[in-house]
Amino acid sequence: MSGMHRGASMDIKLARISVENLNFYYGAKHALKSINMNIYEKQVTAIIGPSGCGKSTLIRLFNRMNDLVPNTRLEGMINLDGRDINAPNMDVVDIRRRVGMVFQKPNPFPKTIFQNISYGLEIGGQTDKNIIESKVVEALKKAALWDEVKDRLTESALMLSGGQQQRLCIARCLAVEPEVILFDEPCASLDPISTKKIEELILELEKDYTIVIVTHNMQQAARVSDYTAFMYLGELVEFGLTDKIFTVPKDKRTEEYLSGKFG
Repeated sequence: MSGMHRGASMDIKLARISVENLNFYYGAKHALKSINMNIYEKQVTAIIGPSGCGKSTLIRLFNRMNDLVPNTRLEGMINLDGRDINAPNMDVVDIRRRVGMVFQKPNPFPKTIFQNISYGLEIGGQTDKNIIESKVVEALKKAALWDEVKDRLTESALMLSGGQQQRLCIARCLAVEPEVILFDEPCASLDPISTKKIEELILELEKDYTIVIVTHNMQQAARVSDYTAFMYLGELVEFGLTDKIFTVPKDKRTEEYLSGKFG
């Protein structure tokens, strides 16, 4: 369906993140039910499904963002490179550096364009001004934003357009050198031109990063992902190569969702 993928093959790919028998509860609500899946290295995995099916809850577990929500409980395992990220000896700050996140609404800091990106490096302990500067420039280039802002680095990031702010947030994430990037509906508040830029950027970033994208937009999932996970009512209904899921889904619920019967 998308024609731009490199024929990803399940058996030889390395799983960066593996989810094993995962159950997750908000209080008494059983939000995720017996999830098993792999997120493969340097591939884009899309998570699709109707609102409230658990997509965002799932990816927020990949960098322990749900630690911030009271009264939750997790059963099962989420491994990052074979290590349980919820083990007591795991450093949450380190996990969040390695597994970066870009949110639905662009959320730049009320600082300059430059400071938005340098901030993460500085709190990570980097003090060398030359290193900071080169990493800021590199991150902006990788996020396809440098040409638009190179003469505006001392301006407030809040002056940028919505699409530029979202790419700035991607640059901010890239500056601290993550291995995995989670995108939670990154184009939900953007116009079609900005959306296209973000999609092109994701396909470019895939060469160096493992990417997970939650999206409501099935066409977007078909365009940018190698693998697709379809979730419904907290269950992972189907997971596989995107081309297969979109052309020959195994589960009737997947077929009905993709054909617009519900959602």
